[in-house]
Amino acid sequence: MTQDSKSRATAVAQRAAAGMSWTTMAILIATAVASVRGLPAMAEYGWASIFLYILPALVFMVPVALVAAELASGWKGGVFVWVKEAFGERMGFSAIWQQWIQNVVWYPAQLAFFASALAYVFNPALASNGLFTGAVILIVYWFSTLIAFRGVKAFAGVSKWGFIAGTIVPSLGLVLFAVLFLTSGGKSELPPVSEAQWFPTWTGLASIVLIVSNFLSYAGMEMNAVHVNEMEKPSRNFPRAIVLASIVILIIFVFPTLALSVGVAPSDVNLTQGVLQAFDVFFKQLGMPWATTVMALLIVFGILASVVTWIPGPSKGLLLVGRQGYLPPKLQGTNKYDMQVPIMVVQGIIVTILAVLFAVVPSVQSVFWIFSAMAVQLYLIMYMMMFLAAMKLRRTRPDVQRGFRTPAMGFIGWLGFLASLLAFLIGFVEPEGSTMGQLGYTLLLIGGIVGLGVWPFIIMMFRKDSWKIHPEVSHAHEDNDVDATKTEPTTT
Repeated sequence: MTQDSKSRATAVAQRAAAGMSWTTMAILIATAVASVRGLPAMAEYGWASIFLYILPALVFMVPVALVAAELASGWKGGVFVWVKEAFGERMGFSAIWQQWIQNVVWYPAQLAFFASALAYVFNPALASNGLFTGAVILIVYWFSTLIAFRGVKAFAGVSKWGFIAGTIVPSLGLVLFAVLFLTSGGKSELPPVSEAQWFPTWTGLASIVLIVSNFLSYAGMEMNAVHVNEMEKPSRNFPRAIVLASIVILIIFVFPTLALSVGVAPSDVNLTQGVLQAFDVFFKQLGMPWATTVMALLIVFGILASVVTWIPGPSKGLLLVGRQGYLPPKLQGTNKYDMQVPIMVVQGIIVTILAVLFAVVPSVQSVFWIFSAMAVQLYLIMYMMMFLAAMKLRRTRPDVQRGFRTPAMGFIGWLGFLASLLAFLIGFVEPEGSTMGQLGYTLLLIGGIVGLGVWPFIIMMFRKDSWKIHPEVSHAHEDNDVDATKTEPTTT
């Protein structure tokens, strides 16, 4: 689940004509998931990373895609409407809130990756400096927010080129230069296939906590499911698209991860610097150390493009729901560019508070992992709601015509729900390498989840009829996907 790729896939999907082929849908799904940010977390496992990619793909990514396709083909409006139809407006509001707030938590983690890449351009040692990382997050985020205030249409192309520069080039580069590194006499840190360990070593729950991060890597599948009705024969072709997309996604993830493992020993992999660590090893062996700076600049550009594009994106979905009477009037405002400035300011304040943690907590990696884990946890809450809603609506609303029906809904729904629940619970275990301590790590994570996720229930307690000052929105935007995937201003 990445934000830059989701926005790009949405734009492509919106241009797709009715009668979308299954291969086109597969490409959209694969495009929405691919990212290099999570590669270092899996590189530590070497050959076992293949299993750790396949497992969440089977028990989480595929169920999300199938279940969301049925819901999207029966109800317009995204996760807010799906959960609302099953469990009422309070839970529906909570679902869209979790989807929005997890993006807010994602910004500091993504910008920490940005700061690490930027440090490689000037002074690699700065990548481990919490004050530097926090300052970069604040400066870049608020600069991007000020740009977003003026509208995002001008950045439609930036997302596309940012994806190419920040994801495609580094991913292909890792594989290509790993091969050149080996053929030029470089020593691989990855054991030969004959000595491969295909499953992670069990040393307690802490040894598999990083698997949870892969759930966020696969998140966002529900966004493309809203286009299932545009497909030819969706009941047959959508599952085919899921199979093809899963294979493509695994190829994109697995080979660059193994390439990273070739260059960097498992004990030395840094969660924020891992990709550039590998490039540094490859380029030094090839006699071109300056190329690491080039790769760092490409990654910086790609991340910056995604952040600029996504700052106004998810909050637009919250605005559309809020204007149906779920947010106070002061948070429903927009400026002359139709940008939801009040919501983005609140978003920025939360990011500012979270960024301060980088400056006060000794380990940048620990804070990076906390934000990544917190984003996963918040998103998983939404997914658990979605799975339960799908199973309930199959029972209680069989009369609603669906363009696609999930095969074996009971099995698929419970598989996705239980996998999400298990990942949610494991996420509270401190990962190996963290220096915070189990109690501090767990309390900070619980505090963040509760503090950020409880607000829809508080808001609903004080909700007033006068908040619904845009009653036409619920109809005018009925066909819009309010799953926080819009990247261009919507006229309201």
